[in-house]
This record gives sequence, structure tokens and C-alpha cells, in this order.
Amino acid sequence: MEEKNLKISIAHLYPKLLNLYGDIGNIITLKKRCEWRGIEVEFDEIDIGDSINDHDLYFIGGGQDKQQEDVAHELYKNKETLIEQRDNGAVFLGICGGYQLFGHYYQPFDREKLSGISLLDAYTVAGKKRFIGNVTAKTNLVSPDTLVGFENHSGLTFIQGDTKPLAIVSTGNGNNGKDKTEGAYYKNVFGTYLHGSFLPKNPHFADFLIERALEKRYGEKIKLSNLDDTLENKAHETLVDKAY
Repeated sequence: MEEKNLKISIAHLYPKLLNLYGDIGNIITLKKRCEWRGIEVEFDEIDIGDSINDHDLYFIGGGQDKQQEDVAHELYKNKETLIEQRDNGAVFLGICGGYQLFGHYYQPFDREKLSGISLLDAYTVAGKKRFIGNVTAKTNLVSPDTLVGFENHSGLTFIQGDTKPLAIVSTGNGNNGKDKTEGAYYKNVFGTYLHGSFLPKNPHFADFLIERALEKRYGEKIKLSNLDDTLENKAHETLVDKAY
């Protein structure tokens, strides 16, 4: 199937509230890497009060506790729809606060527990220490297998059941600073604490998500053509094993 005949539908969930540390760069990367290949992109911004329709790929970024609280209530209204989308093969990427809301709940220090939407079998509680710095981690999902990014969070996330770690950290703290895990995934749902933005410095993982989303739409595996990632790879390599 030729790429110029392909189309992908991307939804950005609550960008006005959850967009810390350049998270919009993840959307720009997904759109551009499709467009550079001639793949048509249908794009939808979902704000508070909007209905959520069928999309191939959903993205949600990070935010402060107050913004996360507003989004949590809205997401919960759409919980069954989003679980259905997950089970139909849709791809999800959640960063930091958005990742936390993919789990069962987030318990802040001084606010009431925020219910998540249980796309992942995970939960998050507020910790006393803030994890700040660059992260290098290894994943078995893509090749090359290294992921890099910048973490800035005090939430401690724990995964269980059929949900698996996205990666294992060699530099940085990851999910909770204890078990060396970073991020999580189940089916086509992926969550991570890596900001910076995440996908511009990990173009191989961006393509992995696009391929999964195209497979959801067309019902067959589609291998993307190569792009000139000289600059992207240089940005990636600069941060490997760099703590600060």
C-alpha cells in the first residue's frame, strides 16, 4: 500500500490544559512525519465539553495538579468510549499527567483522589521527592532500543497485571525511583514520564506509533519509508546517559 494513498486520524486531548514542557512537539512530530511521507493527516483538538469520536491515535500531555483535576473529570465522562477505542486497536500516548490518568487513579498530597480511565492497570500516588533530570531507558518495542527524555514529576506510578513497563531506566528515576521501570503499555496504550518533547528526540518511537495507528485503520501491517533523521538522531544521541 503506497504511503501517498494513506490517511491517519489524530486527536489531541485537552491541549489548552495539558501542555507542559513542550508537549505540543509530540503532535508536531507525528503530523510532520506523516506529511513528509505523503500520508494525509486528519487532526482534531478535543477540549472540555467536546465529544470524542473515533480516531486512530490519541495524544494527551502533562499539566499541573489543578489542570489535571479538570481534565480527569472530563476524561472520566468518556471512560467507556476510550476503553472501547483501546480495545478496537486505537493508539494512545500519554505524557506525565496524562499518563497518570490512563491508570486507575492519581492520589495527590492535598487534594482528593482523581479517578483515571483504566486504560492501563496502574495507579499513581504523590511522592515526597521530585524527580528532575534526563532519562535514558531501554525498550524491547523498537529498534534502536534506546529512549531518551526529560522527567519532572513527584508522582510515583506502579504498574501491575497485564500492563508492562515501556522501558527500563539506566539513567534517571522513571516511574517511581525504585523498580527501574519507565512508562507503561498495554495493547496500543503507551504512557511515559518523558517530556522534552519525547517524540522529536525519539523518531523511531514516533514511527512505531504511526505504524500501529495505520494498522488499526487498514487492518494490515504497514512499514513506513525511511526519512532523513540526521538532526533527530543527533539530538537523541546527545542525551544518551546524560543525567542533567
